[in-house]
Amino acid sequence: MRQIIIVRKDLKMSSGKLSAQVAHASMAFFTHMLKIADKAKWNQKYRMILNLDEDLYDEWICGIFTKTICEAKNTYQLLKCVKIAEDLGLQEGVDFFLIKDACLTELKPEETDEKGQGRVLTCIGFRPLPDEIAHKISKKYQLYR
Repeated sequence: MRQIIIVRKDLKMSSGKLSAQVAHASMAFFTHMLKIADKAKWNQKYRMILNLDEDLYDEWICGIFTKTICEAKNTYQLLKCVKIAEDLGLQEGVDFFLIKDACLTELKPEETDEKGQGRVLTCIGFRPLPDEIAHKISKKYQLYR
């Protein structure tokens, strides 16, 4: 199993910004699966439940957390992987996540969200996928360099 993250190259992000965006993309599938187990606070903390498929736990969590970071030349090329993913039966918000920066530091907004906040699409992160499915997506992109 491997997790694919595809990052826009045209944004020319600093190495720190790039690292933060990749980290957001890597964590998106985890945060999606977290559910509050008990809404009552316990010692100022929330209890959370994480439901994982057995394969994901055995082959990725207990494995080596394999990740492949690929580059997309621009937004258009980045969004082409959404079509590839959907054609494979993957769903946005479940199997892959669009990562949009809030443009508070070095990036400039390309869109405005429903709250009026400027955003820019930086990357797409996938949940860990079996290698044969991951390769069907990543083969259209080169490794980030």
